[in-house]
Amino acid sequence: MNQKNGKNSLGIDICFEDLDNPIELFKKWFSKAEESEINDPNAVAVATSNKNNQPSVRMVLLKGLSDKGFVFYTNLNSKKSGELKENKKASMCFHWKSLRRQVRALGKVEEVSAKEADNYFNSRPYKNKIGAWASSQSEVLDERETFLKKIKEFEEKFPDQKKVPRPSHWSGWRLLPDEIEFWLDGDGRIHERLIYKKKNDKWDKELLYP
Repeated sequence: MNQKNGKNSLGIDICFEDLDNPIELFKKWFSKAEESEINDPNAVAVATSNKNNQPSVRMVLLKGLSDKGFVFYTNLNSKKSGELKENKKASMCFHWKSLRRQVRALGKVEEVSAKEADNYFNSRPYKNKIGAWASSQSEVLDERETFLKKIKEFEEKFPDQKKVPRPSHWSGWRLLPDEIEFWLDGDGRIHERLIYKKKNDKWDKELLYP
């Protein structure tokens, strides 16, 4: 790796390194974000689109990462899941203000395996598990008290905090990226951008103008 004057071989900041696999670079950037972000370094905006091409975006939490892609969990009857079932293309954007860095990824999604979903669900705090049962996510709620009553009902149904089964309507989605872009803020808006594009199961990379 050419590290002359704090730059890599492409002439950009050394924080971009010279890695062939963008997932490995993401792991390094994410590790830095875990050290510097005040809250939720794993927060990520997920954009979906329905059959009428109306986009929607919302924040979720990254809960799984591998060479295959990025995983988050949700109610399968939620608006986001409904749109992902209609249109399996999606995009993500991480923004770490403390580092003045951003990562965008786009591609198709797949549902995680039942085993993956079970393993993650079992690792969640008790209240989170109960909430997954009690919330009819994205549906109209007449008043807050209705939801709180449902929470109590499921707490009574599943009193053993270690034995709360995963609801069949709750699982995870994995974004399988075709493109991953790394962005670094620059003075005078002279930002630095490095994009990886997957071709025939291999990653090519190139610079973009800011």
